[in-house]
Amino acid sequence: MTDASDTPMQTADGAAGTPAGTPLPPPPPRHQGGRRSGAAVALGAVLGLVAGAVSGAVAGTMLGRDGGSSPVEFEAVQVGETSGETPAETSTQVAAVANSIARSVVMVWGEADAGISTGTGVVMSSNGDILTNAHVVEDATVVRIRFMFETEPRDAEVLASDPGNDLALLRVAATGLAPATLAEPGSVRIGDPVVAIGYALDLDGGPTVTSGIVSAINRTIPSGDGALDSLIQTDAAISSGNSGGPLVNLRGEVVGINTAVYRGDLQSAVNNVGFAISSEEILSVLPQLRAQARGEVRTEGFLGVGVERRSDGGQGAIITSVQPDSPADEAGIVTGDVVLSVDGAPIDGQIGLVAAIRDGSPGQVVEIVILRDGERVTLTATLVARK
Repeated sequence: MTDASDTPMQTADGAAGTPAGTPLPPPPPRHQGGRRSGAAVALGAVLGLVAGAVSGAVAGTMLGRDGGSSPVEFEAVQVGETSGETPAETSTQVAAVANSIARSVVMVWGEADAGISTGTGVVMSSNGDILTNAHVVEDATVVRIRFMFETEPRDAEVLASDPGNDLALLRVAATGLAPATLAEPGSVRIGDPVVAIGYALDLDGGPTVTSGIVSAINRTIPSGDGALDSLIQTDAAISSGNSGGPLVNLRGEVVGINTAVYRGDLQSAVNNVGFAISSEEILSVLPQLRAQARGEVRTEGFLGVGVERRSDGGQGAIITSVQPDSPADEAGIVTGDVVLSVDGAPIDGQIGLVAAIRDGSPGQVVEIVILRDGERVTLTATLVARK
């Protein structure tokens, strides 16, 4: 192992395994033509990126016209906080949230040599910028989007893609769109109610709406390109087709972009464990995607270490090797050190360190807290370009 960002992901028993994050099995096809699919073992369960769509039928709250070439107009509904509401009142809140975000949610359709992939996207600007998951449009030669209650798709262009963070920026030739509002970083709390919206299972008709709570924050999971970090875990039902769709709070703000789910296998029982890329991460990656669209190339950070997960029940990542003359070597990191945090962000395991280093940029100085011989030591390292 040569670097945190190069380290293979591992299964729960510590053995090297296939990186997780390949798309979930697709919804049953409605026509000829396959969909990209697959699954991989990770942390004792099956993790899949949810290529497909999540959508929500909110009966009686959406007002619009059939067909047409512009997004449908919706009745304005006040979205507020819940505080001691009855189940019926809570249901009304979910309907109001779905209604408030409906104009900002689109179906995404991509055609590649491997087949057809469907997912969901979120409008990010009034002049046609749409955010979705990178795996939804991976290798696609043709990409189209369709607004809710429109009958005809619109051609879209992939402006930029960041597989490492599983985000892609699309552009459709349209103006006057309704961009979604991203939630403020740090505003999401465990237990907050949330609503997932998207085109689940590529079902006929409009999007699907599901609701749940924020189960955990700042999760890190393995993916085909290393690791995804700063994730929100939710028990809101997420299915194939939800990829790229919004996870929304009761103020109608996007707290995350749905991207992956865990499923049980013969050894593990898993229920309602889904993940969304947090608004904090989106706010960090979106400017990079727009810079990429302008022709700028971003290089990932490189530390120069090999890592493995702890097997004693503790948090952190164990350094197994240090490349000579690497940033880690110059910072004084040695084999056996346990990395506890990077720039104040806790490192829960090896994939957390993978993500933290990959998110860095060449020349960036990072503060690394390690545990060495029972004592905490703070070191600084200057990242270089990952080759």
